[in-house]
Amino acid sequence: MSVAFRRESDDDHKEPEFELPIAVGPNLVTSRGLRLLGEEVARLEAEIAHTTDEETRKKLQRRLRYFHTRHATAEVQAPPSDGSVGIGSRVTYRLNNAERTITIVGGDEADPALGCVAFSAPLARALIGAEAGESVEYQDRDDAITVLAVETDPETQA
Repeated sequence: MSVAFRRESDDDHKEPEFELPIAVGPNLVTSRGLRLLGEEVARLEAEIAHTTDEETRKKLQRRLRYFHTRHATAEVQAPPSDGSVGIGSRVTYRLNNAERTITIVGGDEADPALGCVAFSAPLARALIGAEAGESVEYQDRDDAITVLAVETDPETQA
């Protein structure tokens, strides 16, 4: 049999492990977001210390590098004090005749199912800078969103 048809080992044919991608741009977070990043770093470090499987350890170390970088580059943003929408704001708005409430947060703490939307999301970008009573452009409509209320979300400051 030709050497071309033999595999030396399965390791020769594994996909390479790349670092977890880091979003381009500033790493803006709330106070809560910075705390959550620090807690995740501590959790991963503890898990790595107790892991004996080398493959699992490599995966955890890869995640740890990501969260170390995100924690080190985090820029804590105070919510705007002038009543406008910003990071850390809880916003109640009307879109397509439906009223919704979201909190604008950093990318790593975003969880749309819980109403936490990253500041870089299109909806958040449309709302940032607006004040209660204003209509803002969204999806090529000038008055698509009506901002009903803006307040600081106390959970983002914890």
